[in-house]
Amino acid sequence: MMRALAFLRDTRGAAAAEMALMIPLLLILMFVGFEAGHYFYTEHKVIKSVREGARYGGRLPWANFPCGGSLSTAAETQIKQVTRTGTTTGTAARVPGMALDDITVSFTCDSSYIDSGIFKGKSGGAPVLLVEARTGYNSLFGQLGLTDTTIDVQASAEAVVNGI
Repeated sequence: MMRALAFLRDTRGAAAAEMALMIPLLLILMFVGFEAGHYFYTEHKVIKSVREGARYGGRLPWANFPCGGSLSTAAETQIKQVTRTGTTTGTAARVPGMALDDITVSFTCDSSYIDSGIFKGKSGGAPVLLVEARTGYNSLFGQLGLTDTTIDVQASAEAVVNGI
């Protein structure tokens, strides 16, 4: 009987047993943190890409954005290329898997700016460019089958065309 009581009161190895119970939870938390960080990093790259594409398009000549007409094909291709790669001649996508088809470029004309500032005398008003991108998220642990493979990352940005 004394041996059983001594065994129950013995606390040697308790820390090791507790650590063995906590390791799976700590590993899960660590990998969830890695995945969340990677998702937000990818989202940041997509947001930065569309902003840069909109900024680039906002500095193209007004002739590419005729109010009442359609967007110049050459300008649309250049804006998509800058959004995807960062340059008009780049080949490597900033976000793995992002294709030119994942990017849409459109514009509208804001007629409230017909007779003011740099838009004075411009028929139709100020062209406002909209660049949108939606691409699939490449998970860090997607190969293990632990995450949903249908997650998309999307962003949009607007810029007024200055015609510089």
